[in-house]
Parts: sequence; structure tokens; C-alpha cells
Amino acid sequence: MTDKTETDFEVIVIGAGVAGIYQIKRLVDLGVSATVLEAAPDLGGTWYNNRYPGARFDSESYTYGYSFSKEVLAEWNWREMFSPQPDNLEYLNFVADKFSLRDHMQFNCRVDAAVFDESANIWRLTVNDGRTLTCSFVVMALGLLSMPTYPKIEGRADFKGQSFHTFDWPHDPPDLSDKRVAIIGTGATAIQVIGEIADKVGDLTVFQRRPNWSAPLNNSKITDSDMARIRARYDEIFETCARTPGGFEHEPDRRGFHEVSREERLSLWDRLYDEPGFGIWLQNFREIFTDDDANAEISDYIADRIRQRVHDPETAETLIPKDHGFGVQRVPLETNYFEAYNRDNVHLVDISKTPLECVTETGLRTTEQDYAFDVIVYATGFDAITGAYDHVDIQGVGGERLRDKWREGPSTFLGVFIHGFPNLLMPNGPQSGSASTNYPRGIEVGVDWVTDFLEHAWANGITRAEATEPAEARWTQHVTDMYSRMLMRKAKSWFTGYNSNVEGHEEGSIRYFVYNGGMPKYVSVINEVAANGYEGLTLSGPGAPGDPSGGAGDRRSAG
Repeated sequence: MTDKTETDFEVIVIGAGVAGIYQIKRLVDLGVSATVLEAAPDLGGTWYNNRYPGARFDSESYTYGYSFSKEVLAEWNWREMFSPQPDNLEYLNFVADKFSLRDHMQFNCRVDAAVFDESANIWRLTVNDGRTLTCSFVVMALGLLSMPTYPKIEGRADFKGQSFHTFDWPHDPPDLSDKRVAIIGTGATAIQVIGEIADKVGDLTVFQRRPNWSAPLNNSKITDSDMARIRARYDEIFETCARTPGGFEHEPDRRGFHEVSREERLSLWDRLYDEPGFGIWLQNFREIFTDDDANAEISDYIADRIRQRVHDPETAETLIPKDHGFGVQRVPLETNYFEAYNRDNVHLVDISKTPLECVTETGLRTTEQDYAFDVIVYATGFDAITGAYDHVDIQGVGGERLRDKWREGPSTFLGVFIHGFPNLLMPNGPQSGSASTNYPRGIEVGVDWVTDFLEHAWANGITRAEATEPAEARWTQHVTDMYSRMLMRKAKSWFTGYNSNVEGHEEGSIRYFVYNGGMPKYVSVINEVAANGYEGLTLSGPGAPGDPSGGAGDRRSAG
């Protein structure tokens, strides 16, 4: 056995969402002394917090669920092709309860600070209840979209009615019937909400700054016989997800865009537009992501479909993006979104022309007029990817703060390790394969790889692991280079770190948040790193190669 400073836990996982649940499952199976710290009152992450009307998967349900347990796959029945939030939270609770994972979770535990103790090679975490917990390794399983942002307008506290961000939609749902409701924003969340509540509220006014492309979800129920067929195909389903760039069943059309006649392209698009899910985005020609002409043609096609669905031509044009092409950022999927604007009780205000000036006691004021509301809903997005990290005072070697290191954008090795922050691992970190894929498919890859690394460390007496500076620089440059090939680089989206409501994330800056090489390529890269003895990491400890103290040991403990 190796000598080591006594710690409260060997591993502390921060976050009890989809990633944290699977990570603690892997650690519990290994008999590791580990716990999960979760700021919310219960597990579920995004599916615990986001309870707004219309919240649901944009991944086919059976591709979103965990694949690690044959028992779960055999016992759980998905009810809809794109499962709604209540069912999703029920599913995560089902998984956690089946494996008694709550025994290893602490709720209402917000981590305020995490400081690396260089002399002992341990982390000291300060929790909001006043405790300091210590561990050898920290696994950050923070949500990519877990820090909501509000618009930079004055007077939010002055409003006398009810107001909230979609992320904080009341768990006791408000009665919106006969209410005058305002929604600020037309991003992915707002698109879901608007389509769901348009026929259930008294009056709805949508304040749009920038329109987003959107395509039909085409949801449907899953019958018992459907579920039986899905179960019979699970191996095939997950094999397909593993070989596609986005981790979905939707495989790109391998034909060259310009080798196919326009008539054939239109026929393909007509079919995909009417099929469920991301087909119109991910089963399309690869050139729509990289070639301006190809992207312009598919954008024109989607614009025409919007015009067919929205009766008023002026409203239709207002809903069609002019500053980016279709598919260069994650495409929101909708149900009756465009049809909502055909209703007499739904109104669209273009605040790019008449900006919001302030919130008043009775509603909202633009440069043109005052509007009175009973409820204001802020669907104004998130401080994406790195926002949750910035809200923890993470200090590494020499007291360097992670938020300072990442002020201009993240830099990582594989999206998993950070130079200067030893023994801190991110299975779903920025620049990893998770953010740009079907999330749980990327999560399982990341958690499995992180767990394999930890097993390697324990088996070989490694007490400290840190990315080298050159390895981090190479990976970050590789991620940056991958953006240069994609039209995504032009988009004002969370994929590029754009958020006008976050200081330093306004127009003009770009953050290289996600890995654009596709999941198969990412998996091959990280597996090669492991096969080469975790090349790119500095490993030290009694059993590490070249360490003069020699010897190896197993530092796991169930105590």
C-alpha cells in the first residue's frame, strides 16, 4: 500500500445529473470511497430543474437512456419517441434507486470553492453548509447548461406580477389560463414553451431579438409493441450511435451534395422534414456544415417551409434567421411553434427594431410602447459550458483560479484534464466529445474513460496526474482548427460562447467550447492516449514511471 494523506473520500463527484449518476455508479461498483455533491434538493440535473411546459428530449428516447445496464434496458418502458421532462426525471430516479445510488449522494450541497493542496496532493472543497471535504480526485460532472442568464435590462425587481427564468419554472406549475404572458427570447427553450402554451394562455407576447432556425419534432407515442421492437434492437441502436458523428441513429448522407440533382435534394429534404427528430439536420449532406452554397440552399428550403406554415408574410420573415444558416448550430425541434403565430392571442415583437428599455411594475417597455403582463418568462439562455465552473472558486497550483485561466475561453487536454489543476477530471468537460453529441452517449464514453484512468492510477500508485502544458496547447489548437472547417464558427450561439447577457461573451469573441471531430474520432484519440500510457499527462507517485520511491498499491476503499 502507498502512503497517503487521510481524506474524507477518495473521489468527490460534483453534480448529480446524467453524468454524475453514471460516474458514481462506476465508482460504487469498484468499491471506491466516493460521494456526489449536488446543489439542488434532488438528483436529475437539467431534468430536475427545467420543468417548463414542452421540456423534452430532442434525442429519440431509446437513444438517450443509459446503455450500461441490460436490466435497465429490459425493465424501463419509454412512453414517447421524445420523452417529456416528468418521464425523464422518473427514469433517472428509477436508475438511481435500482442501484441504491442515493446512499452516495448529498443534496443541497453547493460547492463554493475547490482548492488543490500541493503539499498533500489532495483537494479541499468548501460546501455551502460550512463543511470542508477532502479527496484525492475531483470529478466535475457539472451541467453544460446549468447557469441561467437574464437580459441586461433595468427594473426586473420592479415587476409586481410573477416572473421567472425557464430554468427555474415553478415546481408547482402556475395557472396561465386567462393570463397575459410575455416570453423574452426565441431560442430552443422558448420554442418549446411557445408551442406548448399558445393555446392555453389568455394572451401571449413573444419578444424576439434574433430568430432561430427550427424544424418539426414529429413526436409520437411508443406502444408496448413498439417498445418490444426497440428492446430487440438495442445492440444495433447503440452500435449505430457509436459510429455516427453525433451519437444518434441519424447517419449523414455520404453522397456529395453537388453530385445529386436539385430534384433529388428537394425530395430528400421533403422526406426528412416530415420524419421524427434530427433527420433534417443530421441525415443531410455533410456539405451543409462546411460549404456556404450548400448551406444557403438548405436554408432557403427551410425558410420556404416556415413561410408555408406562418400565415402572415411579415411575421414569417421576422421568424426566419438572416444572420446564420440552417444547421450551423444545434437545431431546436418544435411542435406547433410556427402555427402558434397564426393565433389571434399570440403576438411577435421584434426587439432588434424596437429594443426593450426596461421592466416596469406592470410589464415591459420598449422604445415604442408599454406592454402590460401578469407573467414574464425569461427564456434568455445560459452561461454555457464554462459558466458552472466559473461559479465555483476552483484554485489549482500556485493558487491559480480556473476562471482566470479560462477568461478568454477554455483550454484543456482532451476536454478531461487541465494543466495546473492536478487530479481534477471532467468526463463531460469543455472541448470533450460530450457537448456536441447525443449527451448520454458522450457521457458514457467520458465516464468510462475517466474511470479507467482512475483504476490505472490506483493500480500503479499514482497520486498526482496533470496535463502537460504542451499537450493542453496541442489539444486546444486541434479543437480550434476543427472550428475553422465548420460554418459553426460564424454562429452566435453557445457553441461559440456567444451570449450578450454574459460579460465578455458578447459579439466579437469566440470560445472554442466543443469538439467538432465527431464521437468516433474523439473515442479513437482518447483511447490512443490511454494505450500509450496516458501520454500527455505528468504522472507522479510511488508507483509512477520514473518515480524514485517505487512500488505500487491500491488506494481504493469502501470505508
